[in-house]
Amino acid sequence: MKKLVLAALALTLAGGASAQVKPEDAIKWRQSAYATMGWSMARIKMNVEGTYNKDEVIKAATVIQSIANSGMGSLYLPGTDKGKGWEETRVKPEFFTNKDGVGKVAMAFNKEANEMAKVAASGDVAAVKEQFGKLGGTCKGCHDDFKIKK
Repeated sequence: MKKLVLAALALTLAGGASAQVKPEDAIKWRQSAYATMGWSMARIKMNVEGTYNKDEVIKAATVIQSIANSGMGSLYLPGTDKGKGWEETRVKPEFFTNKDGVGKVAMAFNKEANEMAKVAASGDVAAVKEQFGKLGGTCKGCHDDFKIKK
């Protein structure tokens, strides 16, 4: 019973904390996470196209996996459909109204990010290259549907 009460308290506090996040901070944090994922994708790409370093690929894949499983969806708070973090947000309004579509691309991304980390650990360059393509496809799917082009 004590564990149940503590768990409920933790959830309540976590919910209260996210409700106090300023929209511009939420936008900054998600922009930072996406920039970090982009850097990590570039690191993997350099390795599969150049001299392969298994440890570097594992590090980059682990970063992507961690962000994918971080609960980043909580940074899409009401009021973050417009505004500025580090720059103006480029999220399309459809992101906030098409829950099924967002859920589909998010689940696909999480699946492929987790698989990327698993494949990276194997050290199989051909498998890493193939999985990198699958992971990149999930990024493109979200960008095509839910990100405003520059």
